[in-house]
Amino acid sequence: MPKEARPSTGEQAKQHALTQLRQAILQGDMAPAQRLVENELAEQFDVTRASIRAALIDLAAEGLVERIRNRGSRVRVVTVEEAVAITECRMVLEGLCAAKAAVAAGDDQLAELADLGRAMTKAVADGEPVTYSELNHELHDKVREFSGQQTAVALLERLNAQLVRHRFQLALRPGRPQQSLSEHLAMIEAITARDPQAAEAAVRAHLTSVIGALRD
Repeated sequence: MPKEARPSTGEQAKQHALTQLRQAILQGDMAPAQRLVENELAEQFDVTRASIRAALIDLAAEGLVERIRNRGSRVRVVTVEEAVAITECRMVLEGLCAAKAAVAAGDDQLAELADLGRAMTKAVADGEPVTYSELNHELHDKVREFSGQQTAVALLERLNAQLVRHRFQLALRPGRPQQSLSEHLAMIEAITARDPQAAEAAVRAHLTSVIGALRD
């Protein structure tokens, strides 16, 4: 929205600030433990402090921001143990989505997953970990979408938002893309074979591997 057309107060202003702040945190532009000063953010996003405060309250509910009594807000630090606990929850929900997708996905959707598998294989072969990481996220997003399990999808979106930094660090760890590629290809193979039990097992095996990598 152009600056001159952007409202500085009200619900639209809060939503603008919320979107911008969430994106900055998820992309790593705002680091864990970074202080979020309402005056500075209000000036940056051309909204009122009240709009910023309302946005920070929403982000605290999402687990992205920590509000400290008498000290303001900061980007929440997700510890390794928290990341492991969140991944354990993902294991159940993403396993459910994979099983559902194996049954519910159409032939065109299964072809999309196969294409993603080929693109991921190429990214690893070409030594492009950032591209591989992006395709990795797209694969998980597609499996959730194709599952049709909207409750699980909503829960996973909230959980995954807290793991962005850990997942990005894993993606850049030497040897990690090569290891996880076979796990993702097993997921795709099971879903495209329309085998819900194997699809769920493949997701659980992959996220068990993620937990091991987080703890290394």
